[in-house]
Amino acid sequence: MASERRPRLTPPIADVRRAVRGVLAPAGRGGAPGAVSRPGGEDLETRSALLDPQTGPLLLVALSGGPDSLALAAAAAFEAPRAGWRAGAVVVDHGLQAGSAEQADAAASVARSLGLDPVLVRRVDALASPGGPGPEGAARAARYAALDEAADDTGAELVLLGHTLDDQAETVLLGLARGSGAASLAGMAPRSGRYARPLLAIRRATTRQACADAGLVAWSDPHNADHGYARVRVRERVLPVLEAELGPGVAEALARTAEQLREDEQAFAEQIDEFIEEICEPAEAGIAVSVGVLAANPAALRQRIVRHVVASEFGVALTRRQTLEVARLVTDWHGQGPIDLPGCRATRVGGRIEFTSR
Repeated sequence: MASERRPRLTPPIADVRRAVRGVLAPAGRGGAPGAVSRPGGEDLETRSALLDPQTGPLLLVALSGGPDSLALAAAAAFEAPRAGWRAGAVVVDHGLQAGSAEQADAAASVARSLGLDPVLVRRVDALASPGGPGPEGAARAARYAALDEAADDTGAELVLLGHTLDDQAETVLLGLARGSGAASLAGMAPRSGRYARPLLAIRRATTRQACADAGLVAWSDPHNADHGYARVRVRERVLPVLEAELGPGVAEALARTAEQLREDEQAFAEQIDEFIEEICEPAEAGIAVSVGVLAANPAALRQRIVRHVVASEFGVALTRRQTLEVARLVTDWHGQGPIDLPGCRATRVGGRIEFTSR
């Protein structure tokens, strides 16, 4: 899987390294949005001057052996010590195909050859995971559970994921096709908790070339050529047609759309957080929201408030149809009875919408 690597720095290698550097750089000192600052009040530059990279905070690269995660691993191995971090890797064997154990071990071997330490291999039963619809959802849930466990076990503060701009474009198109709303169209966040995606502005072709320039032979996952998966059909059929018919730059445009929608979602979330406690009050076995406040707000904000309240109180994500049914208790009230929702019930009682356990 690995061959002799040429030491020369090429533009693709430089692009991937720069993306990783941006995540590790201290915010406010040339760092990219979502850059990491160390806890304790010290910025990364100060800590880097004091810390031996061998004893610094740990990051893990989620490594499959494919070109995206392999290019990311090589860049992290180069950049992390220069930023005061230790860099390791975790390889998740989903067990979904013959030879997966050998492939996972080969990826781990390459990680060690890059100087990453520790290097963990976690084997999971992806099909037994209850994480989502179909094998894709189950595999994803099993993968993140394994990554979380590895980060907990090692004390890693950061886990780097190899999603690229192409992955982001595919995610937006899939969300659009499913009518999943703005939250889905916002795609994958550059930073979410301990997870960071440095390569969301990097094309997949760049990671492939970075591996070739570094003498790294990436693994080709056969699932990435299986048209039984919707994401593969989007990648190999839909996006090429859009590029051919609409001109180049479609993937970049979709990624920009996702970024703009994330900004909008964040602004709405912050606005809701500022006043949500003022408009909610306890109800028997639940929580209540003022009808007057909901009616006074635009539909986009009103519906986000409803989703926020139900998610926060009952841990349930409402669909758009369910959200609109609740909203009609405010905008189209004519005495209708309670609305049954997953895990709760919405009822109009006087000037309040009460959300209670079922």
